[in-house]
Amino acid sequence: MKRRPLIPLMPVFLLLTWLLLNDSVAPGQVVLGAVFAVLITVAVARLRPLPAWPHRLYVAIGLIWHVFVDIVRSNLAVGRIILGASRRQPTIGFMQIPLDLRDPHGLAMLAVIVTGTPGTVWAGHDAEHNVLTLHVLDLKDEGTWVRTIKDRYERPLMEIFE
Repeated sequence: MKRRPLIPLMPVFLLLTWLLLNDSVAPGQVVLGAVFAVLITVAVARLRPLPAWPHRLYVAIGLIWHVFVDIVRSNLAVGRIILGASRRQPTIGFMQIPLDLRDPHGLAMLAVIVTGTPGTVWAGHDAEHNVLTLHVLDLKDEGTWVRTIKDRYERPLMEIFE
């Protein structure tokens, strides 16, 4: 495994955060904050064995837009369900989605997107078969969900991370 040099921005950011939270720039706080900042940076660097090398960052703009729109739509849909504006009962269920995305950073981003969207939860991932288990609050049509996850999220994430 290749060692990466410490990123100097992280300790500086952590030190500034420490000083702001303590509302003091006393020498003791500066020294203590600097020690914590360096120790945390070293610990975090060891927890992350694979470096992320995103490609085609311009694709992320479209992905962010899709995620934003989907979160707004999902908030409205979940609000209607919770407030009882919809006359029909939601079909709650789990579904399996086969994934092509294998990069751990891409999978982590997909988990954040799916779980951050109201009405859906990343319930599990079978790494051996690369299958996502998704819990959906209103599972009308599995095919639509599969297309949404694969086309709107997985494909751009593959372009960015693979």
